[in-house]
Amino acid sequence: MKRIVASFFVSLDGVMEAPEKWHFPYFNDEMGQAVEDHLAGTDTMLMGRRTYEEFSGAFAGKTTDDDPIAGRINATPKYVVSTTMTSADWENSTLIGGDVVEAVTRLKQGPGAGIAMSGSATLVRTLLSAGLVDELRLLVHPIVVGGGARLFEQSAQIPLRLVESRTFATGVLHLTYAPEA
Repeated sequence: MKRIVASFFVSLDGVMEAPEKWHFPYFNDEMGQAVEDHLAGTDTMLMGRRTYEEFSGAFAGKTTDDDPIAGRINATPKYVVSTTMTSADWENSTLIGGDVVEAVTRLKQGPGAGIAMSGSATLVRTLLSAGLVDELRLLVHPIVVGGGARLFEQSAQIPLRLVESRTFATGVLHLTYAPEA
């Protein structure tokens, strides 16, 4: 069975919205490696509509020569969960509508390696509540953003256990959690 690994850039006060406004001063080789590690061992991406739109705007049409990560993301099968989209035109993209939990359960049961998620807070909350997320990786930045959407706004309690933690030279904490058994 495929594992779902979700990864987020998050501020110290829990904000995950608009990381392009606060994340980059903390990006270094360690974080670049963490992003690469997130994609390693996966052959599928899962995202919500907003993340899909942001990623397709940033990566569609780029080659590995332009950006190694862009080339990999473009070649990877992508599943986008949306109740408002009618098509997913970015290469290797499939739209998921209807019962998300049922569709993602089927996706996990399919052949292949793991499923990477980046962003998509609403979707990850739904999948965590349904017991479908296997690992949650948080890159906690040492900044208080003060406003914006938070990763766990209006979320039910979900017990997690710390699997691994690292501190980067920039003060970013890389925390890996798994659902409590």
